[in-house]
Amino acid sequence: MEETSKIVNTGLRGVPVASTRIGFIDGETGKLLYRGYRIQDLAKHATYEEVVHLLLWDRLPEKGELEGLRESLTRARSLPDDVIAALKTRPAGARPMDVLQAAVPMLAADDPDLDDTSKEASRRIGLRLVARFPTVVAAWDRIRNGLQPIPPDPELGHAANALYMLTGETPDQEIARVLDLCLILHAEHSFNASTFAAREVCSTRAHMYAAVAAAVGSLSGELHGGANARVMQTLMDIGSVDAVGDYVQRSLDSGGKIMGMGHAVYQTMDPRAEILDPVSRQLGERIGDTTWYQMTKELEHKTREAFYERKGRDIYPNVDFFSASVYYSMGFPVDLFTPLFAISRVAGWAAHIIEEQHAEASSKPVLYRPSSEYVGDYCGPDECEFVPMEQR
Repeated sequence: MEETSKIVNTGLRGVPVASTRIGFIDGETGKLLYRGYRIQDLAKHATYEEVVHLLLWDRLPEKGELEGLRESLTRARSLPDDVIAALKTRPAGARPMDVLQAAVPMLAADDPDLDDTSKEASRRIGLRLVARFPTVVAAWDRIRNGLQPIPPDPELGHAANALYMLTGETPDQEIARVLDLCLILHAEHSFNASTFAAREVCSTRAHMYAAVAAAVGSLSGELHGGANARVMQTLMDIGSVDAVGDYVQRSLDSGGKIMGMGHAVYQTMDPRAEILDPVSRQLGERIGDTTWYQMTKELEHKTREAFYERKGRDIYPNVDFFSASVYYSMGFPVDLFTPLFAISRVAGWAAHIIEEQHAEASSKPVLYRPSSEYVGDYCGPDECEFVPMEQR
């Protein structure tokens, strides 16, 4: 065997693996589209329910369609009794993302459309997952704190219900709208790690619940969905605005990175970060404490300054950089930041799974199967000679 000259670890960066009509990112200009619509327009004018319809049904809904979608979400939100019982068996210290991932396959057994391969059945399954993700997360948070889960309120919308099931209190419209905005911003992002995981599993003809469970596992990593929790932990470790500069210098001197700064795709400002920046400030003003926002902005400034001095180029914050202070100012525990991401992104996962399931054979791979470069093992590039146990 000829020795390979170098180890290849591309992570498939920049390698097209399939076509999609769902999301588009232009990293050079900072553009993000959901089925052709600018994220700025959706954030300003749409609700998360409208975005769900856009992603699953390929277009924005008419009034009657939106009302029907909301009714479907209302009917689907409650969890089966056996799922609640299973959640109560988990140790209180279990990580919320692990619990969420474990709950997804349990929901499959209750789905009447599981064996229906039609596109409409897939959409109904996707909508049930969208409906039940907030219920699972809220139920687990209450169970781990020794409280009973709160059933969803049929009079509340999707974001408001998520807040209500967590706290037992009906949220005011402003806070509910902020969470709704966050859900819109995180709903879709083309072929990110978790979406790729979902599509790869789906390409084996596994059902949607199996693919979504894989996506949840991918999202749990600190380099993907877990980044917002790491940003908040960084702010808490720094402790004050005055300490930000020293922290940045120490981190970069030791070869570390500042979580939330930089992105795998965007070479300029993440448009979602631009939208959340003023929201973080406004929430701080609302609660009478803008410390987290001030620290976030100082961390951005000092990081960009130091990065330019060292690298001769700029670095920009991504959506996680500001979502951390937004979620914390809303009162969410840090370990629920990534589950909140999942509550939003499940709509995008479902849309991609449906696209993968129902694309024409000519426009999708039959089975995701990337190749690799074999670089040898401890025997070198040649084959190993097997030595029987008694001779080792």
